[in-house]
Amino acid sequence: MIRTGLIGFGLGGTAFHAPLIDAIDGLELAAIGTSRRDAVAAAYPQVRAVTAEALIADPEIELVVVSTPNPTHFSLAQAALAAGKHVVVDKPLTPTTAEAETLIATARTRGRLLVPFHNRRWDSDFLAVQALVGSGRLGEILLFEAHWDRFRPELSQAWKEADGAGQLLDLGPHMLDQALVLFGMPEAVQGDVVGQRGNSPVDDYFTLTLFYGARRVVLASSRMIAAARPRFALHGRGGSFVKYGLDPQEAAMRAGGSVQDPRHGLEDPAQHGVLTLPDGSTDTIASERGDYRRFYAGVAAAIREGAAPPVAAADALAGLRLIELARQSAAEGRRLPVG
Repeated sequence: MIRTGLIGFGLGGTAFHAPLIDAIDGLELAAIGTSRRDAVAAAYPQVRAVTAEALIADPEIELVVVSTPNPTHFSLAQAALAAGKHVVVDKPLTPTTAEAETLIATARTRGRLLVPFHNRRWDSDFLAVQALVGSGRLGEILLFEAHWDRFRPELSQAWKEADGAGQLLDLGPHMLDQALVLFGMPEAVQGDVVGQRGNSPVDDYFTLTLFYGARRVVLASSRMIAAARPRFALHGRGGSFVKYGLDPQEAAMRAGGSVQDPRHGLEDPAQHGVLTLPDGSTDTIASERGDYRRFYAGVAAAIREGAAPPVAAADALAGLRLIELARQSAAEGRRLPVG
């Protein structure tokens, strides 16, 4: 068993990491670094609640998972790597590329895994999109659009509304990661990043355009949209595919559902996407079963069997570089080449 320590027991720790770790053969959730000892005792009575420092120093902990506010990712991951642990870090890997590069170098020097938690590669809808793109049914794809919107007009006291956070660092890493999985690095990027709610200390709207020759990839997110835009819209020489609705795993896990439920990760057929062909005929494309457990199964295989990690740290670094270029592009009002 790979004895695993989780640092952070907020939303990410309780709804995502703890239940996923607990569900994987070969991983043992041994300790949780948090001040919420009562919450740990209620949810996982067999798991020790300790400080983050004690967890990192524990010689029996082999894998450390960091699920804490963005500004703490670098220091906690760096300390865990220095202590000889394998490390999983929630997105964003770090708020800056400079910190990410340092972590990657430390992991390489220490001979340990550094794995970004880009779980959205195993969303039901993205798996369907990936399969459709790979099938070639759309022909050459000329426009790819992804939207991820919310309607939260009021500012909150959550750390995601504070320095080191914002919509682009919250959802941007996932959306960019999916685009990079499909199309690789673009030639150029143009960003529009702004805070639209009054007195917002962080951005709450962004539109990023990635340029690939004649193809355009447009990623957009806002906290001020009440009517759903398509989650995915792909337009190619062979037709169009449009898909509404989000993968159901997050909602189920936040509501306390079990990842072991036989229907976990299955999308409501009413939300399946529609392929429209040039002659006007249509075909419903069923979404695949989403399964975030595949991420942690991949982590276990990488540690014990030497398999490739489920997500490479270099992939997260590529996304962070695009985020920084997008911010620069927004500030300067121009398209910037990707070096």
